[in-house]
Formats: sequence, C-alpha cells, structure tokens
Amino acid sequence: MSTPATCPGSHRRARLVAEADLPTRHGQFRVVAFEAEDGKEYGAVVKGDVAGHESVPVRLHSECFTGDVMGSVKCDCRDQLEAALDYIGQAERGVVVYLRQEGRGIGLANKIRAYALQDSGLDTVQANLALGFNDDERRYEIAADILAELEIASVQVLTNNPKKIAGLRNAGIQVTGRTPLQVATRPENLFYLSTKAQKSGHMLVDLDSDAD
Repeated sequence: MSTPATCPGSHRRARLVAEADLPTRHGQFRVVAFEAEDGKEYGAVVKGDVAGHESVPVRLHSECFTGDVMGSVKCDCRDQLEAALDYIGQAERGVVVYLRQEGRGIGLANKIRAYALQDSGLDTVQANLALGFNDDERRYEIAADILAELEIASVQVLTNNPKKIAGLRNAGIQVTGRTPLQVATRPENLFYLSTKAQKSGHMLVDLDSDAD
C-alpha cells in the first residue's frame, strides 16, 4: 500500500472522532464525524475500504441549506450530491466529504443576501462581489486533512470545478484525475450554471441542450 498523501505525523486541522454504519437510499456507507480547528464539525460517508488505496473516488461537497435540505432548484447542489452518492454507492470504494462552506464560503445569511441581489438582476459572481466577497471563498485544507485522516493514498475527484483539484493538490493531496459530475439543467438554474462556466471556470458543456 502507498503512504497517505499527508504525513501521519504532521499537524492536522481536522480529527476523526466518531464513526458508525449508515444504510442509505444510495447504498451501504460508513458515516464518519470530524472535529476541526475552526470550531466546526464535519461529516463524510465512506464506501468500502479506502485506507492506503490509490485513485479513490472522492466528492468534496459544500453544504447548501437551500438546495440539499430544502430542495431549491436555483442551484444544482442537491442533484450533484445525489449523483455523487449514487456513483460512489455503486463503486467498490469512495468518499463524499460534506464541507461546512455554505454559499461558497460566505455563510447562509450572506448567501440569502446574494440571492436577493440576484433577484434584482445580478449573477452569482456579481452578487458576491457586491457584498464584498470574492467569487469563491472556499478553501480545501480541512478537506485534505479529512482525507489524510482516512489514510487515502490518492484521489479521483468527482467535480466540474478545477479549483477543488488545485486546492487539494496545494494542501498536499495526490490527485490522479477527475470524474465529471455534470447533472441535467433546469430552467431555474441555467443562468446560474452558465455563470459558473463562463466566469468561474467550471468545466460544463452543452448547458442549453440539458434545459427543459
């Protein structure tokens, strides 16, 4: 087996503190809890044996109260989460890490403020900038430490966002490749997804053909 990407003796910002079996609609997983130096708790679901393995399928999913929980169709977050769980549920092994980075890292209240600005005609990037934030405030050091705690040797990232790959690599994780995670568009989120592709560098193709 290969050595995990982050040295076991190095300081980590997140520590595994609890785990249990978790049967889900998407398959049988193990649910794992982490406590982090930022004062937040993080969760992940793990399929199969990932310790020491190469090219483990991994989805880094940033929390989305409106999409994941409430079923909003302004974004594609819930669709992506369910697609990732389906994919990993059918694989031999894999991980979905649920990151506490609501609204691309600006928090729930500011995300709703950004929604209000979008209702007045701004796109997601313009709304974030108008509130004094960058387009994307997310960071991936804690995600990298979670993967190191799981002793994964290298990962295959389920994403359309090249910043996630760069963030993991900058934090010391070996990324062997990318699996696209493009889901069907809806009329309500086509502009949102087009902005992701045109302004935020997301690798999305043929968006118009996916719309209803």
